[in-house]
Formats: sequence, structure tokens, C-alpha cells
Amino acid sequence: MPNSQMTPGIVPGRVPAEDLAENFDDLHPAYTGHEATVAADRCYFCHDAPCVTACPTDIDIPLFIRQIQTGTPDAAAKTILSQNILGGMCARVCPTETLCEQVCVREVAEGKPVEIGRLQRHATDTLMAKNIHPFTRAASTGKTVAVVGAGPAGLACAHRLAMHGHDVTLYDGRAKAGGLNEFGIAAYKTTDDFAAREVNWLMQIGGITLELGKRLGDGLNLDDLKTTHDAVFLGIGLGGVNSLRAAGEERDGVSDAVSFIADLRQADDLAKLPVGRNVVVIGGGMTAVDAAVQCKLLGAESVTIAYRRGQDAMSASPFEQDLAAANGVRLLFNAQPIAIHGNGAAAEVEFEYTATKSGKLKGTGETFRLKADQVFKAIGQTLEGAPETLKLKGGKIAVKGAGQTSQKGIWAGGDCATGGDDLTVTAVAEGRDAAEDIHTTLMA
Repeated sequence: MPNSQMTPGIVPGRVPAEDLAENFDDLHPAYTGHEATVAADRCYFCHDAPCVTACPTDIDIPLFIRQIQTGTPDAAAKTILSQNILGGMCARVCPTETLCEQVCVREVAEGKPVEIGRLQRHATDTLMAKNIHPFTRAASTGKTVAVVGAGPAGLACAHRLAMHGHDVTLYDGRAKAGGLNEFGIAAYKTTDDFAAREVNWLMQIGGITLELGKRLGDGLNLDDLKTTHDAVFLGIGLGGVNSLRAAGEERDGVSDAVSFIADLRQADDLAKLPVGRNVVVIGGGMTAVDAAVQCKLLGAESVTIAYRRGQDAMSASPFEQDLAAANGVRLLFNAQPIAIHGNGAAAEVEFEYTATKSGKLKGTGETFRLKADQVFKAIGQTLEGAPETLKLKGGKIAVKGAGQTSQKGIWAGGDCATGGDDLTVTAVAEGRDAAEDIHTTLMA
């Protein structure tokens, strides 16, 4: 973890090793077969199901729930995976409370939706436990496609292209595939090395060659990829981190939340992972919540999420906010950091209260300080490594249609591209749809 080893307040072993396994246990335990059947019985199987419209990958939710109800979870899994090949991970990490479950008829009528996410997990886990891959690769087309970035968008794109018979080379700069599924999601949401297991299962389609340790500008050149392949898909994510623009940001003990989560996810022994006594996380999204909750689970005494706007503006869902509060995380609103104080290492964060006036956020001039030996930045990421030859819009790769960039033969999707919300499920949809467009183009 950057800038932590020299900070006395950031130490490992705040929680006994035997308690850590319980602290980081599965957030939503899997259904038993009987529980899944009972849960499926609650579905009204709506003809014009609003849950389907709310799903970015357009899964036929009433159909797969009916298949679970009738005792055919393998068929349910195929229904899910035909639209979302990472349906197992999405069942674990999707904010279903703001997507499919929010518009469930039973939620509207009773305040208790059908638990679509857990039912989706039941179906996909049942199939994967049998090591069954339900799709067959088509005959080879002789076409080759380079997919850069082995995160959700890249994996979905690569799988769909391979299924159509194209030969895919999947590149990623890290030592493991999976992208944010592997490195950027709280450990209690995806236990038992599920992200890696899902990648291995996905690769069973065949026709995909995985090359790790290669990224654009470091082992890969876009012009070379265009020359050696019939098409290129970029799913490179967002590698940079926004600056706090606060004095003292360079002090020891200040780092980005994404790196902290990655370190935690790859740690062999959580008892050896250092954490502060007083932790402040600056941001208002799910990354901020993931970092804050995990700090608390590691034994931090005081953890505060500080967000510069009001609670209703937080991008973290109400469920995530409640999860943080239930774990003892303090949620602080309308507070923006202006300085980090300390003698070499962080000791306090100085904030200014904010207010919205005439639609603009402004400081009130009133300030206060919080003790903090560890400060995490979770205020959004920025695009890194995008070729200068590609048109950008709003700091992302500009795309139209199903991921077509400003250069012929190059597509993009996921967090690096303009489009929908920065969610795993959205990235999967964009990778899948780009693959279909690439396939149509190559076979024309």
C-alpha cells in the first residue's frame, strides 16, 4: 500500500486472525435449493416485466425464475448467461436494489421485491459447480480480433467473439485477468476466489488466447494491433485517480482507495494488511463504501466517509450507505477537504462545509478537522493510456452505436468509453454488443 509503511498509525493485526474470516464472510450467502424454490414462487412472472427493462443486459428475468421454480436451474443459468456471460459476478455485485429489484412489482406493492440477484446467483453457481459451459464455439471464421483489457467489458467481448468463431487475443496489463472484478470490488462481495474461477470457466469456450503483462504503451501499440488483427476492442478501464486538490495531499498515509482494495483482494493474509486507527475516506460512490467498510472490518477504530455534497447526491446506493452505517462507518455530508495536516505523515484532515447555491456547490467558509492517520481518495478515476489518435469526449473514448470509435476497425466499451453507468453489468452489455457489431462488420 503506497505511503503507509512510514506511518506509525497504520499497522497490521488490529483484528485477531481468527476473526477476519468471519468479518469477510459472504455478504449475501447463497440460497439452498429449497430456499431458491420458495423465493422463485414469489415472482408474478409479469408479461411486460419491468425488471427486464431495468436490467442493462436485458436478461429474461421471469423466464429464468420460472425455470428455477420448475427445478431446472441449469436452464435458468443458460437463459442468464446468453445475455450476460458474467452473470455469476453480476449476481454478487450488481446494485439490484436500484435496477431490477427496485421496479419489481412486489417491491412496489409490498416493499419487498423478489430477490432476483440471489436467484441469479443460485442458477449460475449451480451450473458452474458442475463445470459445465453451456455454449459451443462456431466453426472458425479465420478472422482475428485483439481485445485489450481483460475486465468485464473485454471478457464479455472476447467470449462472444470466440463463440462466433473468431480467434481472439485478450491482453491485460496486470498479472491476472478480471479487471475490477478481480482487483476493485470488496472482498466480502466476491469470496472464494470467484472472479478468477469465473474467468477460467469463461475461457472454456475456446478460441481465446490470454496474454498478461501487456498494456497500451507498454508492450502494445494500437497501430500494430490494427495491422495484425482484423479488428480491435478496447476495454482498458480507468487507470488514473483524481486529485483531491488539497494542500498536504502528498503526505504519508494518503493513497487512493482503488489501490487499497486491490492490495486487500490480493493479500494472502489479511492479518498482515496494515490499516489506520483513524481512517477518512473521501468520496461518495461504491468504491468509497467498499474501502471504508473493509477498513472497519480490518479493525480501524474510527472510519468516516466524507462527501462534498448531500446524501441524496451520493452515487452509492441507499443499500450501500446502510451497509456502511451498519458496520460502524460514519457518513459525513457537505464537507470538502481543503488540507491534510501532519508532520510528514497525515494526522488530521481539514474540511470546509459546503452548500448548494443557485445550483452550484460552494464553500461556506466554516471549517473543522478530523483525526486521520490514513486517508483514502475515492473521488473518481481518469482515463490513462488511450491513444492520441482516438477522439475523446468528457475524458473518455468517444463511441457511437455499439462501441464504434472515431477510427475504423476499433471499438471500445466499459468504463473507458462514453456510454452508461460505470457498473460491471453495463460494461458486460457494452462488450457483448460491441462483439456483435464487430462480428457483423467482419462477416459483411
